[in-house]
Amino acid sequence: MGQLSFRWLPLAAVAASIGTTFAQPSPEVQQRISAAIAAAGNSTNIDYTAFVNPFIGTDNEGDVCPGASIPFGMVKFSTDITGYAPAGYIVDPTQKIRGISPMHDSGTGSSLGTYGNFEIMPLLCPGGFDTCTTTLQARERYRKNNTDDAYPGYFSQTLDNDIQIEATSTRRAGLERFTFPQGSKPYFVLDLANDLPATWAGGSMDIDPDNGRITLGGHWGSSFGPTSFNYQAFACYDLLNNGTQKLSEYGVWTGDTYGLDAKGLGQTHLNLSVNLIGGTPYQSGALFSYDGTPEQVNIRVGVSFVSTEQACQNAESEVGTTSFDGIVNASKALWNEKLSKIEIDVPNTPPNVTEMFYTSLYRASLTPNNATSETQGVFANTTSFYFDSLYCSWDTFRTFYPLMTLHSPVEFAQIVDNYIDGWRKNGWMPECRANNLPGWTQGGSSGDNIVSQFAINYHNEAQALGVDLNELYAALKTDGEVNPPEWNIEGRQINVYKQNGYVPFAVLDTASTGRQTREGSRTLEYAFEDFGIRQVALLLNQTDDVAEYTNRSYFYRNVWDKDVTSNGFQGFAQKRLSNGTFVYTDPIDCSSQDTNQSRSCSLQEDNIVGFYESSSWEYSWYAPHDTAYLIELMGGNDTFVKRLDYFFNEGYYLPGNEPSFQTPIGYHYANQPADSVDRIRDVVLTNFDITPAGLPGNDDQAAMATLLCFHLLGLYPVPSTSHYLITSSFIPKYTIHNSYLNTSTTITVQGYDAKSVQSPIPSGVAAYVKNVTVNGQVTASRCYVDFYDTFRLGGNIVIELTSNKTEANDCAGPLPASLSTGGFSSVR
Repeated sequence: MGQLSFRWLPLAAVAASIGTTFAQPSPEVQQRISAAIAAAGNSTNIDYTAFVNPFIGTDNEGDVCPGASIPFGMVKFSTDITGYAPAGYIVDPTQKIRGISPMHDSGTGSSLGTYGNFEIMPLLCPGGFDTCTTTLQARERYRKNNTDDAYPGYFSQTLDNDIQIEATSTRRAGLERFTFPQGSKPYFVLDLANDLPATWAGGSMDIDPDNGRITLGGHWGSSFGPTSFNYQAFACYDLLNNGTQKLSEYGVWTGDTYGLDAKGLGQTHLNLSVNLIGGTPYQSGALFSYDGTPEQVNIRVGVSFVSTEQACQNAESEVGTTSFDGIVNASKALWNEKLSKIEIDVPNTPPNVTEMFYTSLYRASLTPNNATSETQGVFANTTSFYFDSLYCSWDTFRTFYPLMTLHSPVEFAQIVDNYIDGWRKNGWMPECRANNLPGWTQGGSSGDNIVSQFAINYHNEAQALGVDLNELYAALKTDGEVNPPEWNIEGRQINVYKQNGYVPFAVLDTASTGRQTREGSRTLEYAFEDFGIRQVALLLNQTDDVAEYTNRSYFYRNVWDKDVTSNGFQGFAQKRLSNGTFVYTDPIDCSSQDTNQSRSCSLQEDNIVGFYESSSWEYSWYAPHDTAYLIELMGGNDTFVKRLDYFFNEGYYLPGNEPSFQTPIGYHYANQPADSVDRIRDVVLTNFDITPAGLPGNDDQAAMATLLCFHLLGLYPVPSTSHYLITSSFIPKYTIHNSYLNTSTTITVQGYDAKSVQSPIPSGVAAYVKNVTVNGQVTASRCYVDFYDTFRLGGNIVIELTSNKTEANDCAGPLPASLSTGGFSSVR
């Protein structure tokens, strides 16, 4: 993603280089999933949650949160573990647990992590209250080997002192359950100040011993944005389990790493500001115990971004007196509703494909976090939907929202409303909102392609779904025409882009502020964002704007330097001065072949390469709306295919990096779709699996999850359009349900052979597309279909396969659309 976590080695090589046998999660997790898949053929009421492995992506810097959550839940209960663990949890058994907390993000590579506020840690304190290990370092404990467990709506770990931690959740609340060794007195430390990235900026806590309630809250900083911004968060911990539990001792504590370890028995209030002198962040919170030696303790938790009162109301209204198992079952029901949107032929699908698919589909509804009615700052009291953790639109527009297009227009519309409301309240649509704060922009205003995707596919239903297309277009035009005062966090550097036809390097910009880097990649991204605006202008019959934004969609060509050569290939994207002179960057810089491992390639001010988290070798493929012309720039079909082969064979392709997402499908545009099939088989089977290390880098807010979903389904989207390219499904049959449109679309793969799910595909095994029919009619091309002819209407798509690659290596009709060859001349 966005937060730079490249991964150069295949999974097998990574595992071999580490040489570690991980003792988490519990082997029972995989045994349970395998048994559920094996039994699915005999079930008439399938539990899709049983196919999900929340631990995929919790190693190898996948940064996945396996904690308890509902779809798009604001809370994700997970333990916080030492080491590099941006989502709180990692499998590495050499690291320790310091507590369980209710708020996390999933699949982001944001340095020290996100959220992790309000940690609670169960303790054994044989010497009594004053001997309890309350500080961060003192309370850390290892896990028992092979005990971590999770499934949708449930999370569990067991400490090496035999205390089991369990959690389940609603949208803004949940239950934590702790099981102690028999005969022990339960103690708990609750943390006021510390979050994962250590951004404490002050707050307070109150203990109400009579009602058994602790309320706390404060201000913290962004995980991926300016440190000058702070957000507020609050929590409410109910300790008495509806009167069945009784407190014993209670009080406050504070400490540091230099000897401070103070406890105040019976004290009930803390009010701490930020420590202006700097140094160690405050460590402070509550310490309490229970009467007697109860084996099990239940604690109800509510969170809010508004107030402690609202946090308590959330716990009361969403959990109330419901049992732990009752909340688990309700959460699983919500997940089954979401996962059953795509029903696959489980008995005839390879089990690992089933597990990868439903786990990916699960993560595709894990984020962003629905914080509606939990707004602050300029969004306080908004009547629109509100989603937090949008980081980053640059990651998610490519595959996340095109997949949502197929089955979940209601949630898609809510998120689009959220983007438009950002324009209403803030002047520009959000780009990378994190922790309710503006985050860093990466490619420009990629939200343009998200709302354009919605408008192009759901303009007929937009009003009924609560989206005003005129407002949507006004928001797009602002992104495309108006410089924000600071394009580090929203909008684009539009003035110099429009003036020059590209983003110039080392340009004098007197109108706005932003980090003057990434000129090559920003130009390429800006051009595709302009294509998104062009599509909506065409939809709304804005004739002058269509002409303007069509022209700007071609600006990607203006950073193409035909004279640059690398590895025998000619023509690469380069940054450029405002006088038109190209500034040479070796195309391999910031690639996997770059020998300078200290080179800055991300948002650093000394990134002089001209590209974001990528090389010119990688970004030079980026013109999804006009690949036909890109082929001409590269020297024609034969050279394009040779160059594409070289890109993969020499390791320039980065499976975990968004600019590489579209490259395996590039062969389609050169009229060699069977080569795309071979390449995608290799990409998937080399880089994805069902282990904790089964992602090639961080999940990027489920960008990786949805990319894998598309590959397994045999489809690939062109964002901001209604086109889906056809590859070759890993699944013999599946049905996509769209409950809003009341349609179901079944894709049947004739000639499917499970032996094709390997790389290379064995000779004589059918895997290549021979013929495509939609509701009995042969399609004009076997390389792509249109949403309006297929998933919108419902019905049956039949994809016939052949083992004859030569026969299938042709679109047998029109190639996928490109703007310069007359494609996208109208919208449906």
